Amino acid sequence: MCGIVGIVNYKKDISEQHTIIRNMTKMLSKRGPDEEGLFLDKHCNLGHRRLSIIDIENGKQPMSCTVDEVTYTIVYNGQIYNTKELRETLLDNGFKFKGHSDTEVLLKSYIFYGKEICKHVNGIFAFAIWNHKKQELFMARDHFGIKPLYYTMIENNLIFGSEVKAILAHPFVKPKLDKTGISELFGIGPSHTPGLSPFKEIYELEPAHFMVYHQNCFKKEEYWKLETKEHTDDLETTCEKIRFLLKDSIERQLVSDVPLCCLLSGGLDSSIITAYASQYYKEKYGRKLSTFSVDYVDNDKNFVKSDFQPNSDNYYIDLMAKEFDTDHHKIILDTPALYQSLEDAMLARDFPGMADVDSSYLLFFQEVKKQAKVTLSGECSDEIFGGYPWYFRKDSLESNTFPWSLAISERQKLLHPEIAQKIDLKEYIDRQYQASLSKVECLPTDSEVNRLERKLIYLTSNWFMQTLLDRTDRMSMYNGFEVRVPFCDVRIVEYCWNIPWEMKAYKGREKGLLRHAMKNVLPEEIVNRKKSPYPKTHNPNYTKIVKEALSKVMENKEAPINRLLNREYILDIIETDGKAFTRPWFGQLMTGPQLMAYLIQVNSWLEKYELEIEI
Repeated sequence: MCGIVGIVNYKKDISEQHTIIRNMTKMLSKRGPDEEGLFLDKHCNLGHRRLSIIDIENGKQPMSCTVDEVTYTIVYNGQIYNTKELRETLLDNGFKFKGHSDTEVLLKSYIFYGKEICKHVNGIFAFAIWNHKKQELFMARDHFGIKPLYYTMIENNLIFGSEVKAILAHPFVKPKLDKTGISELFGIGPSHTPGLSPFKEIYELEPAHFMVYHQNCFKKEEYWKLETKEHTDDLETTCEKIRFLLKDSIERQLVSDVPLCCLLSGGLDSSIITAYASQYYKEKYGRKLSTFSVDYVDNDKNFVKSDFQPNSDNYYIDLMAKEFDTDHHKIILDTPALYQSLEDAMLARDFPGMADVDSSYLLFFQEVKKQAKVTLSGECSDEIFGGYPWYFRKDSLESNTFPWSLAISERQKLLHPEIAQKIDLKEYIDRQYQASLSKVECLPTDSEVNRLERKLIYLTSNWFMQTLLDRTDRMSMYNGFEVRVPFCDVRIVEYCWNIPWEMKAYKGREKGLLRHAMKNVLPEEIVNRKKSPYPKTHNPNYTKIVKEALSKVMENKEAPINRLLNREYILDIIETDGKAFTRPWFGQLMTGPQLMAYLIQVNSWLEKYELEIEI
């Protein structure tokens, strides 16, 4: 896992602009704390920061290779999980290798397959390859956008990087916020429309897309999308395939030349990974698997049962650690630290995110990194197997909007009155919602329920899941720590897409099919445990802290947030501990305290990035 940057300019010689590319590269030092590498050519400069995981000696980047008198140079962030198969194909076709890094395999796979490469790769990746002879840049991003890649075009320069902060390090790029950015932040946020960022004219390469840039012309193309077809397997055959795919995906992602662990919450998804990974570790290495969980000071005292969070994790964590004999570590975070890390979490994302849900991840990974460098996480299971409450709630199914973000009128009210006259958030949200739905393919044989749920799964996978994947990447890589997500294997997602809802929600339960498939793999209590989301703090002191902090921001009438948002409404939100905002800001976890924390992040973002607001 690493960070990449680059500049391509066909109008002038940029080979002497080493200071610019070096400054851009340095902005990603947290993503790649181990090494820095630069490539300088007449029309292309590339930079790389490395987090060394595989083939530490021979995996250095930028990496170049010459075949048939044509030289190619790559910068790459990610991990390829079918490296072995790709390598064998390349060996059969006359390629030779200096080491065993997936970087070398990926570069030579591109030389072999050309722009069709992504159809042959299973992994998480964002990479750029410069063809020296053609003077052409090829960039690609993985199927689900697990690894980030942003770009902008300015004054004949194509400028790209793993994070926005690297692009902003280029002297030509100025941070600006326009109507689209405001609509993203307050209509869609902390999610975002695929392809966009809150910064004016800074875009992301969409998941499952590649881009070819040649002589000032670039072509962007989608290389993969979900294919809708009949599911012909019966229940038990489906369960058997799910078990095989999960076990294979987990074992492929356990490859590492540095210490690796698993996250364990005691929920179904992390327990599945722990079960298969612990068995693999004992058989292959003859030792225990290290597992880690997170909790908060006094959470047991303050925990209040709800529909979204029916029980706490500790009992189930202990059960799993004992059942599979893992070397388990419990990380306990304190409330003040969650608040103190809000700004770091914002800086990690480059814009406001999921508030303390982000900062807790950042602090958690900071602690785990002390004992490991790579981990496996259970994220993305809820999206593809039907685990979220909105899959089962009538009001969500019939909402005609993103079901994790129903407070549209409240979001509009949050805008500064003058800005609210110029921006209609509902219109913007409806446009993005309908555009996304138009891409869903259903079968004539789909039942009415299956059609509805298929659309909801598509929306959740392309919007909500992306937000969580962004959170995981930024908070982990800010600590120079790699997180892998086995449920997000393209084979699993493709197979599950066509499983009918009636089977997916077996016995009317969230993730009913997955539970049934795991009944002989996991303890019964784990299989039957009701879904509980990522743990958040229930300590009332957190609400008190963010309330006081936001109050201090609002005391300063010159605070930049006052130019953007409705000051009187924010004061009402503070006065009511967030209850003036009558529905959750986002998803299951972002309620009143998290909304106040989000607003703190907004103000900090406006200050730190010195954004120019264009309305």
